[in-house]
Amino acid sequence: MSEVQEQDLKRKRAPSKRALATKKRVFDAAERVFAKHGFDGATIRDIATEAGEPVGTIHHHGGGKDALFHRTVARRAEHLSRVRLDALDRLRAENNLALVPLLDAFMRPFFELSTEEPRWRDYARLVAFVSADDRWRAISAECFDPTADIFLTEIMALLPDAPRTKIAEGFVFSVSAMLALLTSQGRIGALGGGCTSQEGQVDHLVWYCAAGLTCQTSPTSC
Repeated sequence: MSEVQEQDLKRKRAPSKRALATKKRVFDAAERVFAKHGFDGATIRDIATEAGEPVGTIHHHGGGKDALFHRTVARRAEHLSRVRLDALDRLRAENNLALVPLLDAFMRPFFELSTEEPRWRDYARLVAFVSADDRWRAISAECFDPTADIFLTEIMALLPDAPRTKIAEGFVFSVSAMLALLTSQGRIGALGGGCTSQEGQVDHLVWYCAAGLTCQTSPTSC
């Protein structure tokens, strides 16, 4: 095949702007529906209605329900990981790998992304579903564990006397607290009679989780 023929073939295979827009609409709709109803409560027909597309279009872009859920979770995972690892690289460049900045580098990007684009809060609900259900262990292993392992390794270096199992427990507790804040910030105002800024809440979250992890080394001092 000549170079010209190869280029022509690539152009034919490249999706059109219309196809890309339809695909985005399908996955945005899937994200909203799965976030609202969970995997078990959502249906392909619900997603089609939300997207304003025929059911066949949902199957074309996402496959069956299981595959669509997997692809919807994976869609944003790479970007979230990249932003977190960029924050970690900045800490390394500044020689600032203390526990609080390290947790901040992992947690704050999710909040910043959700401020820039509110759909990230729907995504946080999806991540919460995945984290809480062993059915989706393979999705966690693919989408989230590689970056989590990098941060866990850094935390272990800071807390050398704590067993990995204890640090992993503290990290999972911290992730759960992060997702709870991302998905239910109004709960703080309801219980506290007021609500601090998101930045203040994230600061509090990071310090709270850092204190909990520190207790893994010396629980009697906490």
